[in-house]
Amino acid sequence: MKTNLFQQYKVFSSGKYGFVIDVALFAIITVVFHYFWWNFLGFFRATGFYEAVSSWLATQVYLGALWINIHLLGLDIIPDNLTNTLNFPSIGYITVNESCSGFKQFYQIFFLFLLFPGPWKHKAWFIPASIGVMFLVNILRIILLSVFLIHWPAQWDFFHLWVMRPFYYVVIFAEWVIWVEYFAKKRII
Repeated sequence: MKTNLFQQYKVFSSGKYGFVIDVALFAIITVVFHYFWWNFLGFFRATGFYEAVSSWLATQVYLGALWINIHLLGLDIIPDNLTNTLNFPSIGYITVNESCSGFKQFYQIFFLFLLFPGPWKHKAWFIPASIGVMFLVNILRIILLSVFLIHWPAQWDFFHLWVMRPFYYVVIFAEWVIWVEYFAKKRII
């Protein structure tokens, strides 16, 4: 009897080392699509569609972070809405550009949950919900970077590159764990 790849995955992932196989599949999908983004999708990132969407997303992240920084945290900011820049008088600035839009993370989430096994009826809402969570995480990222710039400006680059960027993957992994534990293998009533 001929079995397909999905059937073989179900057999192996339901066994004693199922979680290891699931984590390996998560890692493979995540790494492969990260590699595709930087090595094969340059043509896509040069399209007007990508530029328009990522620019719009960057503006939404900027506006969300700006509102919270001013109205909830009471930070002293001079906004520059033309360049999506948060200017902190005599401290520095943060510009939210297309690379800060979260588009790459949305792409990775989309393909991770699209390809990872699980019921399609849950994928239909879980993928957009996960992208929405990542959008909110991105706003939180800019807020935390703002606070860090005010209090620890000398460590801002380290915090930006080595704490907040990897944090995206922590969130994607947490979303994936929720998917595996509650939707991919369990029957939801």
